[in-house]
Amino acid sequence: MQTDTLNRAFAALADPTRRAILARLASGEATVNELAEPFALTQPAVSKHIKVLEQAGLVSRSRLAQTRPCKLEAARLKDVSDWLETYRGMWEDRLDRLGDYLNSTEGNKK
Repeated sequence: MQTDTLNRAFAALADPTRRAILARLASGEATVNELAEPFALTQPAVSKHIKVLEQAGLVSRSRLAQTRPCKLEAARLKDVSDWLETYRGMWEDRLDRLGDYLNSTEGNKK
């Protein structure tokens, strides 16, 4: 995954409103008005969030009559997940070593 693409995806995911929009889209397509319902935000504010998600490649919009339903682009989320997965082993190893160290120091206190 290219650095710019990854940076845009992480920047988009940094906002809790955008993460909530993605969670809603995980259950199916929705219009901007439908996405705006649970938030105390205006429709234009939600549209701005969707635009950020679109620019990150996490969401796409299509035309259906006079509406523009939004759709989750799960492949891009998988790209983000794959990138994070490359670091999982390292962190698990470090946490295991920390646990071993803490267990050894706890044993020395007794």
